Amino acid sequence: MTIRVNPTLFAVSDLHLDHRDNRDIAEAFRPDSAGDWLAVAGDIAHRQDHIIAFLARMRDHFDKVIFTPGNHDLWTIAGGEPRGHDRYCQLVERCRAMDVLTPEDPYPLWQDAEGAIAVAAVFLLYDYSLRPDGTTKEAVLATARIQCNDEVLLSSDPYPDRESWCAARLAYTRGRLAAVPDHMRTVLISHWPLHPGPLGRLWYPEFSLWCGTRHTADWHRRYRAVRSVYGHLHIPLTDVYDGVRHQEVSLGYPRERAARGGRAAAGLRAILPLRP
Repeated sequence: MTIRVNPTLFAVSDLHLDHRDNRDIAEAFRPDSAGDWLAVAGDIAHRQDHIIAFLARMRDHFDKVIFTPGNHDLWTIAGGEPRGHDRYCQLVERCRAMDVLTPEDPYPLWQDAEGAIAVAAVFLLYDYSLRPDGTTKEAVLATARIQCNDEVLLSSDPYPDRESWCAARLAYTRGRLAAVPDHMRTVLISHWPLHPGPLGRLWYPEFSLWCGTRHTADWHRRYRAVRSVYGHLHIPLTDVYDGVRHQEVSLGYPRERAARGGRAAAGLRAILPLRP
């Protein structure tokens, strides 16, 4: 029998609870110790009430829950629901009401033998800049073999487009991360990958348009990250860039797990404490 002495920061993303198999897996999420934390890196569900209900259940079990939304969480698929930035703000307020931390809240500090680590959930969106050099967004969209449903369902209101919203989020988040004391390490948690490296695994390379921004490629160095956590790609693997582990923690769709022969992780991934 293993007795866990130190708490663990777990992470997961892309739960897509609209699928029954995924709901069954997510219902079983539990901490290993009373002090465990859980970070949820977006794409819980399409309907806001389902997002909040899941986070509330997790808050009942985990000592601390941290959430940053993904694109599916921000889709407007039902009449009367807020759109764009207003939808994001409503999610933030509903999370705060049940003590779930968001990218708008102070970064919680994880303590280890070397001091504090700021666990920084960030919400950045994407700006279509992750495309081949010398091409334009319009040209790639015109020839893409696939289209992301965001083009129809993810509003940028009141910003004129998603690029503008992304630019505003980048400026805001840079300011917050720059305010973290210089001696302090960070764990960066984003729905979209911060480093473009993993995009080389995409089945359709043009999907990179909707996978983040070039402007975060050095954030793991700039902001002293010991881990970078993300989802969105549904490729649950770990890469190392400049000595920093970048962990994709998605659950993904049932058909994707079946296609991998069930080898893909179907649960929570441990992020902290740091291990070799």
